[in-house]
Amino acid sequence: MFRAFRSAVEDAVEAALTALDLPTDDLGVEEPPEDVPATLASSVAFRLAGEVGAAPPSVAADIAAEIDIDSSEYIERVDTQGPYVNFYVSEAYYADTLSAGREATHGALPSTGKSVVVEHTSANPTGPVHVGRARNPIFGDAVARVLEFAGNDVETHYYVNDAGRQVAVFTWAYETFEESDLPEPERDRADYDLVRYYRRGNEFLESADEVDAEAAEAEISEIMQGLEAGEEATYDRVAAVVDQVLGGMRESLGRLPAEFDRFVKESKFLRNGDADEVVRRLKASDHAVYEEDAWQLDLSSFGLEKNLVFLRSDDTTLYTTRDLAYHEWKFANYDEAVTILGEDHKLQAEQLEATLEVLGNDTEALRQTFYSWVNLPEGGMSTREGTGVDLDDLLDESIRRAREEVESRLDSRIRDDELTEDDVDRIARQVGIGAVRYDIVSKQPTKGITFEWDRALDFEAQSAPYVQYVHARCCGIESEAADAGIDASADASVLDTDAERALLADIARFPAVIEQAADDLEPHVVATFAREFAETFNTFYRECSVLNADDPEVAAARLGAVQASRHTIANALDVIGIEAPDSM
Repeated sequence: MFRAFRSAVEDAVEAALTALDLPTDDLGVEEPPEDVPATLASSVAFRLAGEVGAAPPSVAADIAAEIDIDSSEYIERVDTQGPYVNFYVSEAYYADTLSAGREATHGALPSTGKSVVVEHTSANPTGPVHVGRARNPIFGDAVARVLEFAGNDVETHYYVNDAGRQVAVFTWAYETFEESDLPEPERDRADYDLVRYYRRGNEFLESADEVDAEAAEAEISEIMQGLEAGEEATYDRVAAVVDQVLGGMRESLGRLPAEFDRFVKESKFLRNGDADEVVRRLKASDHAVYEEDAWQLDLSSFGLEKNLVFLRSDDTTLYTTRDLAYHEWKFANYDEAVTILGEDHKLQAEQLEATLEVLGNDTEALRQTFYSWVNLPEGGMSTREGTGVDLDDLLDESIRRAREEVESRLDSRIRDDELTEDDVDRIARQVGIGAVRYDIVSKQPTKGITFEWDRALDFEAQSAPYVQYVHARCCGIESEAADAGIDASADASVLDTDAERALLADIARFPAVIEQAADDLEPHVVATFAREFAETFNTFYRECSVLNADDPEVAAARLGAVQASRHTIANALDVIGIEAPDSM
């Protein structure tokens, strides 16, 4: 309803400006000042005062006088305060909000007819996912969910680096070292097993004498050359390592959950000749130069000082070269391509976009967004060196701590057999993993995060448990109301207290929040909305009892508002990848 109301306000302001023969390029529709109880306001009088030659309040009054409030059933009245033209919603707005909110799909936007591919995570398949990189799958998965909820046909990709030097080192190490040379794996899973070879290989390369190091480098180079040459035997050798590690990584990511529609291997673009074709076209471009024994692209005309190397002296391609082929494949198969990248890839992303333009692509279809790192108070993390904290460890610890908190809060219900051991396990998992996801996705992606247990698992503060508890509370109210024989209604006319109207206003705003998050690729605005909605609902819960309402019609309508609230909070949580517990 909020989106429809906003559209009606924009139309009304535009019509008024047209009637006054004033420009309509900027309508200034926005949230009103805090002391104005309106739903939306227009600040266009600020912009037009100089052109009209009158004070902003006078201009605002002229605009308000031209507003046709009969043009929309959702505009109840219009007034002015200083330079603002303020718009107030009608009873029909609240009635339609309550009806829409009671639909299980509340918040989902109509189909755009657009196909969108979201590429995220794409960590090198050399070992378990570690905490430092956990923001990519959590943020990326939330972006994909937001875009899908906004009406797009979304496909998620994990772009697998199976043709680079690190994978060649990994393959060489796996074939060189014996199991007896390695420490025990930290977990009984392929990625934890094989990462030991990768770490051992890097240790060897860093400490070996010159002769042994040169021999190892020759074998590593042979693997890379074999990949470039399309040798099936080399692909099979690399796949024997990569596929096992990916299987383990998928298990970790699945716990978040972050699942993928496709795992696209970069070797695909070596094998089908697309990377070679990209090299041929880049060599023929006016930007190509051969310097320092490598083919490079001079991108200074795009404002980039550093050249892009796209072919080494030994005729092997680079990651970005193969990535260019991948992006052209995306452009051919999807309407829009979204990529989630770490902040250390900004230059590479700028070079990629510029080079795609050199190749003749329309990069309007490309959207790249960046995230900063996740740290723990314990310090930094590195897969190669075997230090730091793995994602599995973080999730296990979060579930363990959540279970302790849940057991302390539900002690009497556990003793009285109201909750089984399976119930406690379920709630601990939902709360523990939800705490990790919410703490990460709720922050602006460009801001660094230091994950802190006490904050993430705080049931009383800005955390997943605080929001999840609202859904559980809604379920509890509905269950008790059913036992009391109360049937829900959509009669919003009897919901006239400030707490009730505030709740309906937030329910109405949810689809617009989804729209904003999708437009800006910022799922944290959904997380913020969920927290604010939880605060609004808790005020309603304290002040507006369903079971103890004086009037049966009010009780029924309040129950309808609880149903709408449950759908709103469940869908908001789902959009950011967090489960909504039925009980807590």
